[in-house]
Amino acid sequence: MTNSLPLTDMFLHPGDYYFGNRDTRIRTVLGSCVSITFWHPQLLVGGMCHYMLPERRDTNRTILDGRYADGAIALLLEKMDVIGAPYKEYQVKLFGGGNMFPEAPENKILDIGTQNVQAARQLIKQHGFKCVSSHLGGSGSRTVIFEVWSGDVWMKHCHCFPQPSIKK
Repeated sequence: MTNSLPLTDMFLHPGDYYFGNRDTRIRTVLGSCVSITFWHPQLLVGGMCHYMLPERRDTNRTILDGRYADGAIALLLEKMDVIGAPYKEYQVKLFGGGNMFPEAPENKILDIGTQNVQAARQLIKQHGFKCVSSHLGGSGSRTVIFEVWSGDVWMKHCHCFPQPSIKK
């Protein structure tokens, strides 16, 4: 099915979020960041966030900031609350959390992508959402396109990393 309404095409940069109606397409490109899509199949509304980090390290948490998982979710929840439908009616899909430095030696601290994925899973569970699909972890980047009119999310995963130079 195609969309016959004038299209709103939004591109999310890290820290951005958007919530729209059936005339909306939302796109982004991810590395270690995570995007979460929220779609209501009866109302044909939905949104997506693109956050960079699992949590804020500073103590100023009074202002919501979409660069952090909890802030990004809270900003989208404000938009959903205006609609008034229960959270459990939304379909949620998770993307991203890739390791952008797969050749780097492992350390004892989880890589940021893994931490972002853990934050996403914890937050959607905390707010009563159910994840219906995901493509998480691994290495490389992802291009994500969310069509709110259908709820379809298209994703392209690129494992493109420069090859190490060979010294002769």
